[in-house]
Amino acid sequence: MPFTLATWNINSVRLREGLVCRLLREEAPDVLCLQECKSPVDKIPTEAFRDLGYGHMVARGDKGYNGVAILSRLPLEDAGALDFAGLGQARHVAARLGNGVLIHNFYVPAGGDKPDRAVNDKFGQKLDYLTDMRDWFHREGAARSILVGDLNIAPREDDVWSHKQLLKVVSHTPVEVAHLGDAQEAAKWVDVTRTDIPEGQLYSWWSYRARDWDTADKGRRLDHVWATPDIAGAAHSSRILRAARGWEKPSDHAPVFAEFDL
Repeated sequence: MPFTLATWNINSVRLREGLVCRLLREEAPDVLCLQECKSPVDKIPTEAFRDLGYGHMVARGDKGYNGVAILSRLPLEDAGALDFAGLGQARHVAARLGNGVLIHNFYVPAGGDKPDRAVNDKFGQKLDYLTDMRDWFHREGAARSILVGDLNIAPREDDVWSHKQLLKVVSHTPVEVAHLGDAQEAAKWVDVTRTDIPEGQLYSWWSYRARDWDTADKGRRLDHVWATPDIAGAAHSSRILRAARGWEKPSDHAPVFAEFDL
């Protein structure tokens, strides 16, 4: 069952319902994972998505912040949600496709402004979340699984516009990169995007603060698609839809795509 999967931090699914619909119409992924939906589940505009053929959804929501959802043209089974670091926030949801593939959709905490847990509780929560993720996958394992989402870390030097200038900036600090690497290693997750696109600068997020984000191009690759080794070889055609960052009233993230021949 070949399928195309996309992941996108939409930064309010209700505010950007039209952009989600545009993506579904123009790109037609079989599965779309959304983060930062900022909506209770019962307020997500499912009717518009259903009209476009996306009649299946699993989601967890918070009012006004966080929130994750998986929209699909393919039947989905709700596979639960995990609450790492005991935050009590809607930052994860899982769904199983009919072929048995399990999809994890994560929205890792951003971590605030200062990369020091002694003065910034949010940074500590981010590290604790990643530690719990590591421990859970180390304990439970993972097979025939895909993990996607806004992981809020750009791990490689070429995942940011300036490695040297961002070493002390939250999202690219060595301690965050190490924590993400430990979580990845726990289930031997394969970075599908970088397997397909191994060289060169690659970004999925550009700050709203930039006057001309496209020209400045000070981006970071915060959004990821991983797969377990038993199915990673079936992944191909990874891409980032940079153009979506330039749509009217956009999210500051661009959708990341991968195809799987399973």
